[in-house]
Amino acid sequence: MDGLSQLHAQLRAPRINLADFTPAVLRFQDGQRASGKLQVLSVNGGLLSLPRPIHQGSQVKVMFLTHTGPVLGAAEMLSPMTSTQQPFRFVSLPVDDRRRLGAAIQSTLNQHLLNKDAAEQKWMEKLRAASSGENRPRRRMLKFASGALALGILGVGCAFYFIRYMH
Repeated sequence: MDGLSQLHAQLRAPRINLADFTPAVLRFQDGQRASGKLQVLSVNGGLLSLPRPIHQGSQVKVMFLTHTGPVLGAAEMLSPMTSTQQPFRFVSLPVDDRRRLGAAIQSTLNQHLLNKDAAEQKWMEKLRAASSGENRPRRRMLKFASGALALGILGVGCAFYFIRYMH
């Protein structure tokens, strides 16, 4: 990997995997349209789920709706990954659309981090509760076992006493 490739890998734009596929419309230069669903998204492009692949290199307008508003950008279709999955890259994205897209991605990433932190916090609380709770049942079990052993020894002692001195 050369220096430029390493720099690109380090500067790679954040991307989000869309749990709920987001509908997208592609408009071709000749006016035709195609529908798809966004699976992965970044400010540089994304991955579409399509009924059939679109010719690599096709220039399209990609339109979709985010929770921060609509996004419309010019894109180039890249080589299909499968018969239904095809990546694209934005070749032109107006400033307002780029801002909305960046804000949508960032808020999704922030929400993911908050959810992850909350899940880790819950896990830690469960772990603490389990580790502190483990000692109590063991102590109770130890007391119960000690008491049962003492009672058993006392019972055996009483049995020997009655056998020896009652006859």
